Amino acid sequence: MSKNTVQYDAIVAGVGGMGSAALYNLAARGWKVLGLDKHDIPNNMGSSHGNSRMIRLSYHEDPSYVTLMRKSYELWDKLQADTNQELLITTGSIRAGYEHSSMFTGSKTACDIHSIPYEILEGHEVNKRFPGYSFPNDILSVYQPDGGFLVADKCISSYLTLADELGADIHGREPILEWHPNGDTVEVVTATSVYTASRLILTAGPWISKLLSNLGPLLETERQVVGWFQTLDPKIFNPDHFPVFGLEVDIGRFYGFPSFETPGVKLGKYNHLGEIVDPDIVSRDITTDDQKALSECLEKYFPKAHGPVMKMETCMFTNTPDGHFIIDTHPDVPQVSIAAGFSGHGFKFCGLVGEILADLAQDGYTEHNIDLFKLGRFS
Repeated sequence: MSKNTVQYDAIVAGVGGMGSAALYNLAARGWKVLGLDKHDIPNNMGSSHGNSRMIRLSYHEDPSYVTLMRKSYELWDKLQADTNQELLITTGSIRAGYEHSSMFTGSKTACDIHSIPYEILEGHEVNKRFPGYSFPNDILSVYQPDGGFLVADKCISSYLTLADELGADIHGREPILEWHPNGDTVEVVTATSVYTASRLILTAGPWISKLLSNLGPLLETERQVVGWFQTLDPKIFNPDHFPVFGLEVDIGRFYGFPSFETPGVKLGKYNHLGEIVDPDIVSRDITTDDQKALSECLEKYFPKAHGPVMKMETCMFTNTPDGHFIIDTHPDVPQVSIAAGFSGHGFKFCGLVGEILADLAQDGYTEHNIDLFKLGRFS
């Protein structure tokens, strides 16, 4: 039986955080757009799900993110206004480590370069102001009051709702089997249909290297586990009293969030157990090693949150060799745009990346500075 052929202006492959924002931005420009995902929409299989993703201006990874981050704050404020929902919860942020750690020095440098207000707090000052913390005095912190977290599931649903209202077609459980250029257009094949479009936007998260095989050497999918732990004093771990944090110490780099919607402090360890995986066969079973990797941090630095584990979840990071994103057009097929490798710190940029991808699809360039994210840096 022959498959139906349907024509679109643009197809978005992968409808998570980045894909939902791209779908909305294209639909808002009047494009006929299709979003395709191999899983449900939304889903908890990739990297974008859950009720909290960090947002911060103190960007130790590279100061050039700050300009993009400021624009991202504006876009999240707009999405909140457009949907009449609270999507960004401000708690303040702490970026902490020993005096010469990259998290502390890099965060301070980014704030200094961009004139972002902040305080340097020694361990005892952090503990006094935020009693959920128990830092030794040789841990120094950059405290920045504008940090907080995004309610990720609601952010994605908001973009999907707006895209739906603007006429976007959104298909879950329809994986792409193959795609190929066809003159100035792109043909996308699924089990049920063949679609053609002027533009294809690849935002498939951990699965993007399966749609773009030459990206394989540049992207590693890593199993990640986060946990929620019961606290001894819930009041000091709510969003009014417990800032989101990043912590770089001798036992690793950690990140955490206050108790929100469900009780318990949320904690993760960057690069967790260092497991490089195939996203289709990643183990989602939680082990004692998974829990131990997190409990060690709580016991030492957040003892009042070192209670019984309440919940643990598996997700995935998609890492590039330098830890920075890939946002670019395909080097050989200019009608294809790529957004990948968000390496555990990308969700906060979803709205902006969606706008950038719409720019690339429409004009072939964007006025936002994405030089740090170009594929050519790996040549």
